[in-house]
Amino acid sequence: MSEPLLSIENLQVKFSRSEDEVYAVNNVSFAIHENEALGIVGESGSGKSVTLMSSIGLIRENGKITSGKALFQGKDLLKLRPKQLEDIRGRDIGVVFQDPMTSLNPIMRIGDQIMEAMLTHQYASRKEAFNRTIQLLQEIGIPDPHSRFKSYPHEFSGGMRQRIMIAIALACEPQLLIADEPTTALDVTVQMQILALLQDLRRKRGMSVVIVTHDFGLATNFCDKIIVMYGGQIMEAASTDMFIREATHPYSIGLKASIIEVGNKGKEISPIPGAARTLTEAPTGCPFAERCPFKTERCLNEVPELRAFGIDHYIACHHAEEVASYAV
Repeated sequence: MSEPLLSIENLQVKFSRSEDEVYAVNNVSFAIHENEALGIVGESGSGKSVTLMSSIGLIRENGKITSGKALFQGKDLLKLRPKQLEDIRGRDIGVVFQDPMTSLNPIMRIGDQIMEAMLTHQYASRKEAFNRTIQLLQEIGIPDPHSRFKSYPHEFSGGMRQRIMIAIALACEPQLLIADEPTTALDVTVQMQILALLQDLRRKRGMSVVIVTHDFGLATNFCDKIIVMYGGQIMEAASTDMFIREATHPYSIGLKASIIEVGNKGKEISPIPGAARTLTEAPTGCPFAERCPFKTERCLNEVPELRAFGIDHYIACHHAEEVASYAV
């Protein structure tokens, strides 16, 4: 297999608060290759967004990357100066944020916001940027693009604003697109339209995509590979087909059992008991142990390593073999 487009290695991220520290990301490693779609799934607070955003330099002031690498085409993004990182972010790596209303400039016309990305990175002249903006607006499904070029964000629906965010992210033809909860707060019909648009754009461009989401169904419908995170760690990673057939970590099984399956009216939804807690100390055991029906003393006192559990299947669970036999 070719070298990864982006490789995260042993990433650790902490956030300082007035009373304590939060261990948000703990020794996370994964890679995404060219023309691949990766889904990172987990509850709010699992560390999935922080992992991606910190790797491209978008981390809050009270955050600190304490160790790790983020290799993009061989360059460690964590060692670049701010200006060097800005040159890559927006040009080679596009980002679609989860709330377009707060991400878009409310007093700037949407056409100018799309053009700005190209002009800032010297990707095109002003005339070329204008023509490309009209082309992008057409491509993402904005009707009457010449007229809507002059519109402001508040004049669009939530779904249309998300399309505009996608256009901004794609303006410089990035090799990698990071979509952070791209369908949050959208109704189901619009969600499917946005996913179909992303899938179409990805195929046309041969682009790699990372989708960060709490929606297990969304990830399995769009992505080639799935990573499940909890407590700032990877619990399980597998190809989507493998994941659908043989998800093995108790947390992954819990996520699958807690979603509604279309056409399966008789299936009961089984929520995962308890709630995720904030890690204010370095992990000393499995972060999911308190909510896990398979937990033992070992789970409470020893952090499970992410280990191979079949072809292209990795799991961080001391009792994976027992869980697998139970799930059969």
